[in-house]
Amino acid sequence: MALITRISRLFQADLHAVLDRIEEPDQLLRQAVREMENDLARDEQGIKALNHELGQLISRETDIGHSLEEIEDELDVCFESGKDDLARALIKRKLEALRFRKFLSRKREVQERTLNGLRTRLQENRASLDSMRQKAELLAEETVADSFVDNWSSPDIVVRDEDVEVAFLREKQKRSRP
Repeated sequence: MALITRISRLFQADLHAVLDRIEEPDQLLRQAVREMENDLARDEQGIKALNHELGQLISRETDIGHSLEEIEDELDVCFESGKDDLARALIKRKLEALRFRKFLSRKREVQERTLNGLRTRLQENRASLDSMRQKAELLAEETVADSFVDNWSSPDIVVRDEDVEVAFLREKQKRSRP
């Protein structure tokens, strides 16, 4: 039973070796590195887009803040002049601006969380990419080393009968001379 197990393991090992050679791990690793580089580029573009959008949100919040200050000044003028109808219209604008600023503030917070998550993911992916590049370099070095080893693993040690006869005669001559 142990013999059958050992033979099946040998066949399985040979099969795995054949599959490893077919898959060409160095090419698979290079493809994985290329895909990771593309993912990193896409994430970097996403970060740029989010930064731009975040800048626009902050700018709009600032504009609304200035508008609210102007509305406050106009409300002071309306109440001093006794223009209650005009004051009501300004209060409506003020409430709309406050709600819109609150909406922008929530949106900015979400954008900032998304941006921080994307930055974290980008750093992790860069670390993974560096690791994959190192593995690719090691695999390339091993492949080069394997090619040198393969050249030495099957040397040409064929000895012909004629070579044996010539060497025999030389040895015989050496020993026959006093």
